[in-house]
Amino acid sequence: MNMSGQDYAPVILRKNGPSGGSKQTAGSLNAAMRAGNVESVKKFSAGGNQQSSAQKNLSKLDQETEELSHEKVSGDLKRSIIQGRTAKKMTQAQLAQQINEKPQIVQEYEQGKAIPNNQVLGKMERVLGVKLRGKK
Repeated sequence: MNMSGQDYAPVILRKNGPSGGSKQTAGSLNAAMRAGNVESVKKFSAGGNQQSSAQKNLSKLDQETEELSHEKVSGDLKRSIIQGRTAKKMTQAQLAQQINEKPQIVQEYEQGKAIPNNQVLGKMERVLGVKLRGKK
């Protein structure tokens, strides 16, 4: 390719630093501080550690009188899942694969540690052929 007809010149962009009155040196800053022309203002929780706000939340929890916790899988639901799975002669891993979930999810449901999820329970109902939702 012949580019002799092109009028091309490279473009170079440079950023200039502060100049004039906006340029501060350590000496000019110290002089302004001695003269009393510098004001420092502490902004609310600026640059502070987030743990301080966590302490406020902890005190709220200490003052709380109700027992606050997530709803867990009931004993009846655990037994229904285990009975349905053993009736189909499936392992936890096989059930998990059938419902497209991790084996750990099935294990948590059977141990009663999981927070009930209607989508997961619906998948288990279809695979096991057992009614799981609607039980408390």
